[in-house]
Amino acid sequence: MIGSDTFAEEIRKARLNDRVKAIVIRINSPGGSALASDAMWREENWPRRLSLLLRLCLITQLRAVIDPGHGLRYHCSAANNHNRSIGVFSVLFDLSSFLDNKLGITFEEVKTGDIGGLSVTRPLTAVEKSIWQKRTEDIYGSFTTKAAEGRGMPVEELRKVASGRVWTGAQAKERGLVDILGNFNDAVAIATAKAGVSDDYKLKYYPVQKSFIQEWLMGMEENAATSQLKNELGEYFKTYEQLKN
Repeated sequence: MIGSDTFAEEIRKARLNDRVKAIVIRINSPGGSALASDAMWREENWPRRLSLLLRLCLITQLRAVIDPGHGLRYHCSAANNHNRSIGVFSVLFDLSSFLDNKLGITFEEVKTGDIGGLSVTRPLTAVEKSIWQKRTEDIYGSFTTKAAEGRGMPVEELRKVASGRVWTGAQAKERGLVDILGNFNDAVAIATAKAGVSDDYKLKYYPVQKSFIQEWLMGMEENAATSQLKNELGEYFKTYEQLKN
């Protein structure tokens, strides 16, 4: 698992390191938070903004069922022959029937206007539904604009193959969503060639994975810290845990 903050931090460290000549980003994700995608895109997009691609080559390899516009700009992308799509959807649950009929919990709402706030305790009004739809369309507009920019194609052309449609790797290549079909080694070969270091390079993988021993020791440290906290708080420890949760 890797989140947007971790991802952005690793990209930032790499682009600020003069010894790093190329970055290969390997993505195996079905998509995710639009906000997280944007945070990753902003950090990944810095090399182009600062004209650093003369020094820093960036290649993306896509795996499994992924979203090729997933917050990233593709200088060159190599795709395995798996499914990929470009789309956005939003979800807001209406729990009113469950809370009332199943749990016997009812709510009274006080607000200062007709659109005081979206709630899961009642169905959305027509106005709220239109706001929710507009929000989703705005995200989709931003998303497809960035993906089109990264692929160097008009956004209208990209949207013709977007809207949540699912393509195989070969179909994605035909439609200009990826440059080549290949694996991780192909992506590394492209990156090192473009960076001019094909004959003299070594790979480093990030984020660095913790070993079993490291994970075990961290668990022991957490247990020791919890024990100490229990001793200090005494009967109030349960209250502390409830507040923390």
